[in-house]
Amino acid sequence: MKLRCVLLALCFGFFVSYPVQAQEASEDADQAFEEFMKKSELEVGPLTGRMSKVAEINTPEGYMFSGPKGTQYLMELMGNPVDGSEIGFVSPDNYFESDDGWFLVFEFNEVGYVKDDEKDSLDADAMLKSIRDNEQSSNDYRQAQGYSTLHVQRWAVSPNYNSETQNLEWALEFEVRPEMDRIVNHNIKILGRNGYVQATLVCGPEQLQSVLPEAREILRGFTYQSGQKYAEYRKGDKIAEYGLTGLVVGGGLALAAKSGLLGRLLKPLIIGVLAFGAFIKKIFTGKNGR
Repeated sequence: MKLRCVLLALCFGFFVSYPVQAQEASEDADQAFEEFMKKSELEVGPLTGRMSKVAEINTPEGYMFSGPKGTQYLMELMGNPVDGSEIGFVSPDNYFESDDGWFLVFEFNEVGYVKDDEKDSLDADAMLKSIRDNEQSSNDYRQAQGYSTLHVQRWAVSPNYNSETQNLEWALEFEVRPEMDRIVNHNIKILGRNGYVQATLVCGPEQLQSVLPEAREILRGFTYQSGQKYAEYRKGDKIAEYGLTGLVVGGGLALAAKSGLLGRLLKPLIIGVLAFGAFIKKIFTGKNGR
């Protein structure tokens, strides 16, 4: 990325002129790098990632996983509000080195058992209108918290429900203002006995068609823990106050809190930090950055 190159060029020029300060900067950068890796709790697959006591996901080779604490740290670093529902993060293991990286973030919402009796009557046009009509209140909240606003453009994938997997899927394209960037948040709500896990795919609009099959393959490795599965519902369990339509509209009104600003806007800052640490460590100590 351009920003990454600029950072490295500036760093290199600084180090040539000021070797003593460069050594001190190297130590500081290494410390920042180690702190990031510790707080993000990122692990490279293959592994089985535990998402609290709710679910787990098989993370194959070539991908990395983080659990609840690391996910919340990453979301905050990306400029997204967190509320404790975040339980998992999955991305290709070269995410921080790629210009077109993507990631999945998982959240658990304990709203009760969501009935799927609306599965044959989902009205995409009506839902999109409702989301647009009410997006201002969500953006007022985002502005108050210091975040960019998100404005719905269209369905990138119309709402659809798979009754075999209990997956409710859709994707919205947003315009980020004032940056005028475009992002796509692809949502899959995986219904369970006591609520649902939302898996949000964050990528650029131009990536969706190429990335979606890969992300869906990753999601095949998702499973609820015993006792949490949709089929394990028992009479007397809490019933959610809304159905499938409410899940889509409610998710839209939240305007994708996990907006993916890292992937589209802030990611270069983290890449700069990581590259800074690895670069100067290699030059001045001859060691690997990791």
